[in-house]
Amino acid sequence: MKTSFFAAVFFLANTASAQQLKLWYKQPAEKWTEALPIGNGRIGAMVFGGLEKDRIQFNEETLWTGYPRNYNRAGAYHYLDTIRQLLFEGKQKEADALAEKEFLGLKSSDGNYQADYQPFGDLWLQVANTATATNYKRELDLSNAIASTVYTATGVDYKREYFVSQPQQLLVLHLTASKKGHINFETSLSSLHRDSLVKKINDTSIELSVKVKNGALQGESYLTVRALNGRVSIDGGTIKIINADEATLYLSAATSYRNYTDVSADPVLLCANTMKGLQGKTYVQLKAAHIKEYQHYFNTFSIDLGKNNSEQLPTNERIEKFAASGDPSFVSLYLQYGRYLLISASRPGTRPANLQGIWNDLLSPPWGSKYTSNINAEMNYWPAELLNLSPMHQPLFGMIEELSVTGRQTAKAYYNAPGWVLHHNTDLWRGTAPINAANHGIWVSGGAWLCHHLWEHYLFTQDKIFLQNKAYPIMKEAALFFNAFLVKDPVSGYLISTPSNSPEQGGLVAGPTMDHEIIRDLFKNTMAAAALLGIDQSLRDTLQDKYKKIAPLTIGRYGQLQEWMQDVDDTSNKHRHVSHLWAQFPGNEINWEETPDLMKAARQSLIYRGDAATGWSLGWKINLWARFKDGNHTYKLIQMLLSPAVTGAGSYPNLFDAHPPFQIDGNFGGAAGIGEMLLQSHTRYIDLLPALPAALPNGDVKGICARGGFVLNIKWSIASLQRVEIISNAGQTALLRYGSKQIKLPTQKGKHYVLDGNLQLIQ
Repeated sequence: MKTSFFAAVFFLANTASAQQLKLWYKQPAEKWTEALPIGNGRIGAMVFGGLEKDRIQFNEETLWTGYPRNYNRAGAYHYLDTIRQLLFEGKQKEADALAEKEFLGLKSSDGNYQADYQPFGDLWLQVANTATATNYKRELDLSNAIASTVYTATGVDYKREYFVSQPQQLLVLHLTASKKGHINFETSLSSLHRDSLVKKINDTSIELSVKVKNGALQGESYLTVRALNGRVSIDGGTIKIINADEATLYLSAATSYRNYTDVSADPVLLCANTMKGLQGKTYVQLKAAHIKEYQHYFNTFSIDLGKNNSEQLPTNERIEKFAASGDPSFVSLYLQYGRYLLISASRPGTRPANLQGIWNDLLSPPWGSKYTSNINAEMNYWPAELLNLSPMHQPLFGMIEELSVTGRQTAKAYYNAPGWVLHHNTDLWRGTAPINAANHGIWVSGGAWLCHHLWEHYLFTQDKIFLQNKAYPIMKEAALFFNAFLVKDPVSGYLISTPSNSPEQGGLVAGPTMDHEIIRDLFKNTMAAAALLGIDQSLRDTLQDKYKKIAPLTIGRYGQLQEWMQDVDDTSNKHRHVSHLWAQFPGNEINWEETPDLMKAARQSLIYRGDAATGWSLGWKINLWARFKDGNHTYKLIQMLLSPAVTGAGSYPNLFDAHPPFQIDGNFGGAAGIGEMLLQSHTRYIDLLPALPAALPNGDVKGICARGGFVLNIKWSIASLQRVEIISNAGQTALLRYGSKQIKLPTQKGKHYVLDGNLQLIQ
């Protein structure tokens, strides 16, 4: 799992810090979507940077509603054949009604199908002597993952630095002034949870205790202050700092969550132990350790697409002007912001990024801020391998492993089948049953799609130990489910998926195209993995036989790729989901090399669907157009994604993606799509600059990854490749292609190769 990651460190140490990678503003944040996100994968915070009153809203990844429970409706499989027969007979309404009654999961005691991700609390600063402040600036430096606020008041320069330390598991806030004895402020904690309490721990510390209303979890947060000189006192739940030279706040947070079956952890003890880890350590040491750990991941990749005067503008103004101006460095910044967000929301050893990453300020967040597995949870991880953040993929793999356990119960209860299945949503408690409504909740391919990520990680890293011990056992069990689940269509005779739907439109049907694409992908990858490992020949033969019998992709009467078995696509349909194009991206069954006619049909489908979309849908379409190798159309959608989110999709002032409201998947999808313009490796070729738009004629990208265990540096000028460097982490043969030029390059593990713009080996 470490191959591509560590090779890229060899390339790029200290290169990212030389770039101007900052979001910055001339005024404090007024809205949450103007605040700046920081995080370490477990603790996330939004920094407002207020002058007199500063708010730092924070989350801890395991504070959710709900509790460990069985989500499954026992014996639901008794209705499976009847639902299928109704669909075969064209009685969709009757099938929906029966499924609504007998085939959805069980609700919790509070009447909800699944749990909601929760805010934890707010850290507040009340600061003296800010009325005459000038020279205000707040920023987020992506190169070191530190937010800051600076201003001048009464002749004194003030600075606040904020970060979330992974080594120390603390949110840290450091306050300094250009003159001694000028740090004066009050700090306190609060929470939206009704069942919450703030009290004094000792002369420099307070604690916030919370209890989630609809669930089993409790949370604890400790806040302690260290001041240089001056005086520290506590009045009730407020810490006062008077005439200090500088001060540092340290905030810990923990919950009673151990795992999805156990809520017996002691958050008080966890917070106390975290604070003990501060002993003997200075702020300077903590900051240095934070930067070192963060840059260990971030500095594996750099990108330079050119510069112009727009870099001198605040970020909110750059968003407003981007669509009408040439601002190539903003594209670089957006990609690196996506990488920053993934590192901040999904460190190794944490839970995966949810619909809002790790940031949420609402007790009832949009869509519960859960894990929607019919596109959104997966899109969060599209940048992980391509953009050299493979370790950030690990939290998703941990969740997949847990889902394969709970999903086994669902497979038995609903389909009387072996293996495991996941429907369209899950949560902290790893629910896998169908939820919400039959017309979109009964969708069977979530687990199979997640298995695609396991296989992709192997393809990029060539980590056979991961494949053998982690990925293949889960992929095999998912394949066993679909081996039992597929049934013969009485009209065509093909094997089809039913009951299911094409997310999230068209209702409950028999044979949606997306299901068949994902199932074929799962079977193909499972067979390939078993062959690599030299095992399960009988299963390979069985899957190969089933693979051939699955309903094939079909081109409809409008030249479109059909979304369903029947040729019923509506060319005026502008729905945000483009589910039937899954095999073109993120899959690879449809590609220019092997299936050009299907590529044309997929493109026609996307043309009919239109460019306008919600934020995450724009992210998907950016990747699709990149795979079509249409760089200018791809760039047009990037401009749409980076437009102000005033009334619809686009980007908020802090560059968060607007669905609307905020969903983080568009950030990750957009970052991946920019990468796909520059490098693609989903066919036998590694394609260099396959979808380069006219707006980005000059550039340099270092540390971008290709399947086969390769890390590449690519430089181009006046829209022409100048140089490519490649490191081989696995000793595979690389088939490089640039336009009509090709080279078959045998490599040795760990070796570094350099080629010119004609793909001639020069080193």
